[in-house]
Amino acid sequence: MGDILTINDSLQPRIWSEKQLKTNISNKLLEIATEFFVGLHLEVILEDVTFTGSLANYNWTKYSDVDLHLLVDFASIDADSDLVREFFNAKTALWNKTHNIFVKGHEVELYVQNINEDHHSTGVYSIKNNEWVAEPLRVEPDVDTDMVKRKIKSFIDMIDRVEDEHDEKDYEKAHAMALKLTQKIKKFSCYFKQFRQSGLEDKGEYSNENLTFKYLRNKGHIKTLYDTRNKSYDKMMSLENDYNKKFKIFISQDKISSKKGFNKLEEEEKYQKRVKKRHSRLKRSLISLGKQKNVAPYTKRPNYKRSKSAPAGAGGS
Repeated sequence: MGDILTINDSLQPRIWSEKQLKTNISNKLLEIATEFFVGLHLEVILEDVTFTGSLANYNWTKYSDVDLHLLVDFASIDADSDLVREFFNAKTALWNKTHNIFVKGHEVELYVQNINEDHHSTGVYSIKNNEWVAEPLRVEPDVDTDMVKRKIKSFIDMIDRVEDEHDEKDYEKAHAMALKLTQKIKKFSCYFKQFRQSGLEDKGEYSNENLTFKYLRNKGHIKTLYDTRNKSYDKMMSLENDYNKKFKIFISQDKISSKKGFNKLEEEEKYQKRVKKRHSRLKRSLISLGKQKNVAPYTKRPNYKRSKSAPAGAGGS
């Protein structure tokens, strides 16, 4: 969990020289922001372009994004600021989805900010003016690591269960579980936004919820959840097999197996089945992580089945 609790001694040295944004990076970020803004064809002024987020602070990691904020006077576009916000959110979402621009290994993300909107951050750098709007301070956070670890473990288990249902071809249940879980994860980002709006971003940054979200995102668990949700939906909508018949069978099986109380043998059987189902997924995730070339004797497709040397009781034996 150390990668999400990193407090570095300096700003990212590939981006900053002491506390000044490197000239080539400043020019490139300004070019990116300007081209995006010009493409909107608005007859308003781009007031400023700021660099904020963890890469403008001491808590940067290899997963940090380049948070590029474009400051605009929403009132100069329309009196309905909510409508203008929706317009900019749609445009930036499309840009962020369409482009994969990296600066020194960090992906660039755009956000249009109302010039009258308070942005409480511990690090904000004006690229246009080449100066700090809010200079960051190096502060050691007070984090309940045990609670964060428990939350992380709980979410990973829930995501695994969604995958289990998908592998069992119970796509309806997998999709429903995935939707519920994604809504819960979305609450984390909303929770952090509340801290930003109240000027307590330093507390929100190291809240249990935000640290849990960052870990799940950085380790690919959120992507796995979204992918499983989408795959389940596609299977539900497909007409390749008699899905409705299968779905009725799964529903009837659920009703039969839902007994009251704790039955040790039944729970052990469920546990061993889960371990067995997850084994091939785990093996797939570990295989091909190395950078060696696919040469003899490693040219054949690996066997994803559980090894015969597995200990008794593991994987459903």
